[in-house]
Amino acid sequence: MLNKVNIFATGITGYIGGSVVAQLLEHPNAASFNITALTQSPEKAEKLKEFVTPIIGSHSNADLLEKLASETDVVLAMADSDNMEAAKAILKGLKGRYEKTGTVPILIHTSGTGVIADAAAGRYSPETVIYRDDDPDQLETIALTQIHRDVDLVLVQADKEGYVKVYIVLPSTIYGMARNKLVDRGIQNTHSIQIPALIHASITRGQGGMVGEGKNIWPNVDIDEMSSFYITLLDAILSDKDVGHGREGFFFGENGEHTLYQVGEAIAKVLFEIGIGKNLQPTTFTKEETDKYFGGDYLGSNSRCRANRSRALGWKPAKTTKDMLESIQPEVVALLKEKYNVIVED
Repeated sequence: MLNKVNIFATGITGYIGGSVVAQLLEHPNAASFNITALTQSPEKAEKLKEFVTPIIGSHSNADLLEKLASETDVVLAMADSDNMEAAKAILKGLKGRYEKTGTVPILIHTSGTGVIADAAAGRYSPETVIYRDDDPDQLETIALTQIHRDVDLVLVQADKEGYVKVYIVLPSTIYGMARNKLVDRGIQNTHSIQIPALIHASITRGQGGMVGEGKNIWPNVDIDEMSSFYITLLDAILSDKDVGHGREGFFFGENGEHTLYQVGEAIAKVLFEIGIGKNLQPTTFTKEETDKYFGGDYLGSNSRCRANRSRALGWKPAKTTKDMLESIQPEVVALLKEKYNVIVED
C-alpha cells in the first residue's frame, strides 16, 4: 500500500457514498488516507471538516471535477452514475495526472444492476439472462440502450487507452437504513431509493402495492455489506493484487433475490397492522400510479446477476433476502415519522 493515498469522493452526502466513506474512516489504515469530498452544501461542508477535506461545489461543474481528479490517486465516484459530462471531466483530470506523474490512477465508479433490467412490467420471464460479473464476454452483450451503459462503456474505453484503471461497481436493490457517524451528524442521506419509493407510494394510496403481478425478480444487498465491498476492492487494488479492471472490472453487489410481490406484501402487512392499509396483500398499481410515483413501470423489471468476481476478492456478504424483508417494517415506521409526522407506537 502507498504511504499516503489521496482519495477524491463524490456523493458523500448520499446513501452509498456516505456509507462508503464512513467505513473508510474506520479503516485500520485510515491515517494513510487523505480524503477530499465534494458537496454542494456549505452547512454540510462545515460538518465534514471533522472527517475529510470538503470542497463546496457541484457535480455538474466539469472544470472543478477535472481539477480535483487531477490531484488524486483514487476517485470514488458515488454520485449520479448517468452523468456523462461528469464522468468525462473526471477522466480528463485523471488523464492529466497520468501524463504528469507517469502513474496510472484508479477510478472506482458506481453503476448499478439496472443496466441489465428488462421491461417485464411485473412479469417473470424464464428467458431472463442471469449475468455473471466474471464473464466479460457475456457482459459485452448488454445493449448500449440500457440505462448506465453509455457511461460504463466510456469508462471501459478509457481503461483500454491505459491512462486509468477503471473498476465499475454495480449495486442491486440496496436495503436498510444507513447508521454511521455521517448520519449522526446530519450529513448523509439515510434511505435507499427503490424500497422507500414503494413505501411512499403505498402510504399515499393507503395500500401496499406492486407493478403488474409482482413476479419480477431483482437481487438485493444490505447497505453496510455493499459499502464493505468498496473497501474490499480498494484494499485489493492498493495491495497490488491481480484485480481485473476495464472490461474485466465489473463487480456486482448482491446476496439474494426477491420478487416485487414479496416487497409489496411486507409493506402491505406493516401498513395494515398500523391501520393505514386495507389489506394484507399488495394490489397492483394503476398506470396512473406508476407514472405518478415512479415515472413508469421500471420497478416491475427483472434484473438478475451473480457477484462471482466480487466474492473472489474475499467479499463475504452474510445478510439475505430474509433480512431485507425484515428491514421493511422499521423503515416504514421511520419514513412515516420523517415524511408524514406520524408516530407509530410500539
